[in-house]
Amino acid sequence: MLNKLKKVDLKSKVLLQNTLMLYILQFSSYLFSFITVPYQTRILGPELYGMLGVAGAVMLYFQLFLDFGFLLSATEDISKNREDRLYVCKKITSIALIKVILGLFSLIIMSVLLFSVKEFSAHKAVYLIYFAAYAVNSFLPDYVYRGIEKMTAVTLRTVAVKLLFCVMTFVFLRTKEDYIAVPLLLLIGNCLAVIFAYFHLLKKLGYSFAKITFKEALYDFKRSSVFFYSRIATTVYSATNTVVLGFIDKTGITTGYFTSADKIVTTAKNGFSPISDSLYPYMVKNKDFRPVKKILTLIMLPVIIGCVLVGIFSEPLCVFAFGKEFAGAAPILRAFLPAVVIILPSYIFGFPVMGAMGISKYANYSIFTGTATHIIGIVILALTGNISGVTLAAMTSISEIIIFLYRIAMVYKNRHLLKGESK
Repeated sequence: MLNKLKKVDLKSKVLLQNTLMLYILQFSSYLFSFITVPYQTRILGPELYGMLGVAGAVMLYFQLFLDFGFLLSATEDISKNREDRLYVCKKITSIALIKVILGLFSLIIMSVLLFSVKEFSAHKAVYLIYFAAYAVNSFLPDYVYRGIEKMTAVTLRTVAVKLLFCVMTFVFLRTKEDYIAVPLLLLIGNCLAVIFAYFHLLKKLGYSFAKITFKEALYDFKRSSVFFYSRIATTVYSATNTVVLGFIDKTGITTGYFTSADKIVTTAKNGFSPISDSLYPYMVKNKDFRPVKKILTLIMLPVIIGCVLVGIFSEPLCVFAFGKEFAGAAPILRAFLPAVVIILPSYIFGFPVMGAMGISKYANYSIFTGTATHIIGIVILALTGNISGVTLAAMTSISEIIIFLYRIAMVYKNRHLLKGESK
C-alpha cells in the first residue's frame, strides 16, 4: 500500500512539474508577445501587419503538413514505450527522415505558389523566409520530451530563443521598411532552437539516430496520418480565416484588425494548452481521470468572468494593446470570446481524456465535424455577401462549440470506459 502511494505521489509530481514547465513556456510566449506585438503594430500599421499576418497564416498550412501529426502520435507512442531506448531512437530517426521528404515536397509547392499567385509574388522574400523558418521549426523533437515527460530542457531552450527574438525585434525593426526583420528573426531563432534541442537530446540524454527499415518509416507515416488530417482540418477555421480576408480585403486594414484580435485569442488558448499537453501523456500512461474534474472546477469560473470583462472592455483593450488604429478590432474580439470560454474543456475532453479511454478517433472526428461546419458557414457567408472579420470570428466560435459538444457526447456515450484506475 505504501509503495502504491509513493508511485501515485511521484506521478503527480511529474505531472505538476511538466505542467509548470509548459506554463512557463506559454507564459514566455504571452510575455514576449505582449512586449513585441504592440511595438510591431505601431511601427508597421494595419496594412503591413496584416500582410505579415496573412503570410504567417499561409505558413501554418505548411507547418501542419511538416509536423504531420507527430506531436500527437509520436508523443503517445513514446509515452507508452519510454523505457525502450532503441524504440525511441528509431522513432526519432524515422520522423526526421519523413520530415526531410515532406520538406522537399513542401518547397516545390511553395515555389509554385510564389510564381502563380500574385499576392504571394508581391512579397516573395517574406514568404520564402517564413517558409524556411517554419520548415526548420518542424524538426524540433518536442514529441520526445513530451513523451518522456521531461519538459525542462525544452522550456529553457524556447524561453532563451524567444528572449533573443524579443530583444532583436527592438534592435532591427525601426521603420516600416524593416518589416523583413520579423520573419528573418524568426528563422534565426528557430535554427538556434533546433541545434540546441538535438545537442541536448543526443549528447545529454544519450539518444541517437538508429538504423530503420522502410517498413518502419511507412508505419510511422500511416500511423500519424489520422492525427495529421485532424490537425490540418483545424487550420481551416483558423488560418483560412486570415487567408480569406487577405484575398478580399484590398486595403489590408480589416485583415490587420482580425490578425490582432486573433492574437489575443491565441494568447488565451496558449494559456490553456499546457494543461492539456501535460495531461495527455500522463493520462495515456496512467489512465487516471481524477485531475479532470479538479482542473475544470478550479479554472472555469475565472475564465468565464475574464471573458465577460474582455467583452465589456474590448475596445480600450485593443487600443491599449495595439494602438489607436486598432480600435476597430474590438467587435471581432467579442465574436471570438465564446470559443475562448469552451476551449479548455474541449482540449481536455479531446486527446487527453479520449486518448486515455482508447477512443481518440472521436477526437479527430470532432474536428472534422467542426471543420465541415466552418466550411459550410464560410460558403453561406460568401454567397450572401456577408464575409467580414466579425462573421468569420463568429463562425470560428460556432465551430469550436460544435467540436466541444461532439466530444462531450462521445465521452458520455462511452462513459463506462472512464472507470479505469490509475496504475
